[in-house]
Amino acid sequence: MTERKGNISVNTSDIFPIIKKWLYSEHDIFIRELVANATDAITKRHTLSRNLNVEIPQGSINITVNKDKKLITISDNGLGMSEADIEKYIAQLAFSGAEEFVKKLKDEGAEDGQDIIGKFGLGFYSAFMVADKVEIESLSMNEGAKATKWICEGDTEYTFTDSTKETIGTTIYLHINEESAEFLNEWKLSETLRNHCDYMPYEIGVLDEMKPPQKPLKEDGTVDEEAPAVAVTPTIINETRPIWKRDPKELKDEDYKEFYRKQFPMDGDPLFWIHLKVDHPFTLEGVLFFPKFNPMKPQNEHNIRLYCKQVFVSDNVKNVIPDFLSLLKGSIDSVDIPLNVSRSSLQGDPNVQKISNYVVKKVAEALKVLFKKDREKFETIWEDIHLFIKYGCVSDPKFDELMRERVVYKASNGKYLTLSEYLEATPEKYKEKMKGKVLYFEKEKSDAALKNQLLAEGLLAIECDDHIDPHFFQHTETKKIGEETLQFVSVDSEIGNLLESENTTEEDMKIKDLFSNILAPKKEGEENSLDGNDVEISKITGSTTPAYFKVDEQMKRFAKMAQSMGQQNTMFPTKKTLVINPSSPLIQNALKIHEKGGNEALVEKICHHVEDLALISSEGLKANEKELFIARTQDLMQELTTLAL
Repeated sequence: MTERKGNISVNTSDIFPIIKKWLYSEHDIFIRELVANATDAITKRHTLSRNLNVEIPQGSINITVNKDKKLITISDNGLGMSEADIEKYIAQLAFSGAEEFVKKLKDEGAEDGQDIIGKFGLGFYSAFMVADKVEIESLSMNEGAKATKWICEGDTEYTFTDSTKETIGTTIYLHINEESAEFLNEWKLSETLRNHCDYMPYEIGVLDEMKPPQKPLKEDGTVDEEAPAVAVTPTIINETRPIWKRDPKELKDEDYKEFYRKQFPMDGDPLFWIHLKVDHPFTLEGVLFFPKFNPMKPQNEHNIRLYCKQVFVSDNVKNVIPDFLSLLKGSIDSVDIPLNVSRSSLQGDPNVQKISNYVVKKVAEALKVLFKKDREKFETIWEDIHLFIKYGCVSDPKFDELMRERVVYKASNGKYLTLSEYLEATPEKYKEKMKGKVLYFEKEKSDAALKNQLLAEGLLAIECDDHIDPHFFQHTETKKIGEETLQFVSVDSEIGNLLESENTTEEDMKIKDLFSNILAPKKEGEENSLDGNDVEISKITGSTTPAYFKVDEQMKRFAKMAQSMGQQNTMFPTKKTLVINPSSPLIQNALKIHEKGGNEALVEKICHHVEDLALISSEGLKANEKELFIARTQDLMQELTTLAL
């Protein structure tokens, strides 16, 4: 046996920072790098064999683990390496094997764009994060090649020796260090492989050499005790042809749902999905799913997995996918996403922006098609997708331009309308008063009676929430719908302007004075009390509501803006106005009891009860107000029942 020693040639300015970064990152990256190199070697052998018209076996990668020997073995049947190749591609860290290989292919007349996963030798050194000693045995596919063995114990010195390897390909032996003993567990190693290599293009088999022979199973799944025990076979941990590599025409809905369930087992079925495929000016494949929105479940920003030729790269999609699309789930595969040598982070590149723009455009186009061809389904899933669509319109001008006319709003009649449809639905007699206005009510906060009074007049209001809609309304007001510039106004601030029927009378002013004196008595140095709120009178057509609270639209927006910036409500109190309806029988009766005299305690209780009812009908009672409301209501009911005796 002959031996030859040498020293690894290192360009310290390029390589040492990378090795250092690996040493302080997740150590499981080693398995991805070594399997990716094996995949690259198999692909190269297939490419060269096609050029030479030579038949070769199907590509495969086998990984064995032996806890007693503290050994992990990774074998492939790729193109293999000679001693000169190992010295060139492994011992000279700064050399790019892929560049040499591409040049060789071009010289032989091969086409561009072959499957090459980056720089061949660099990722190999991630092995030293988990191993004290690494050995390579390899036999090149070149005719007359001689097998060789390379040994390195984690420093710049290495040894070449003879090898008895008879099959073409490469085997790497990792002598695992104490700190990385967890990877000697078959389950841990398999899970790590599934996480990083779940869709590699060649089968990856994992076998624990320590497992004893086992008896086979019968057809019913039970153990056949009479049969002789047989050696355990490797477990295949990956799917070599993921759904995004298949033709959408050959796929059924159940295929997509099955893929989604595998990726996100805790979710229900997705709402719908988009199959991405482009070859020019960059290559990209993938499937993005629209999940059912669950407000009770924390949003995970790592639901889109990036691949480079089926090699998992990262679930950090920043700069590749816009933030608003990170609400989606799925997989994207592209060789044009630039990666650093560890494949764990992304670098700036013009292709990234092109890919981002393409994904945004495809998502918008898919939504436009669904809106046009299946409006019913679009509306059915709107509650789950409206958040990301509105977020996208606010944050991305291109997406906004594509989706603006497809944003729908749930109206008070239960129908979903675009803004154009909303404007068209305005009754003719209110068109002048409603010019440029869109009425809205806050979900679970606005007074439902006001919404219904407007609806009785044929005036629709749209539903909004506290999260995205205040920002979205502000954004939408900067755009025109046709020739119309819009303004969103709440039902409580606008209903008086729309439906007020009569001028106030002397009796109406008596009612205002009554409620003001009881609910907002003036104090020295203050204009009123009622927590700084006002009282006013308004006769509204067809209204039986005793009272409601009105908030100035601009003040409401200012308060919400302050709240979104983390400011406390107490720092920016919202001034409310209690609007009394003098036409209400309850209000008129309160005035009559007051004018009759002798029962001012009852009048006061009625006034407070009217205020409480208005508050309950709008934003509701705070925790500290409920107890007072219950006590006042009990007193009122007791006094009324006493009068009836």
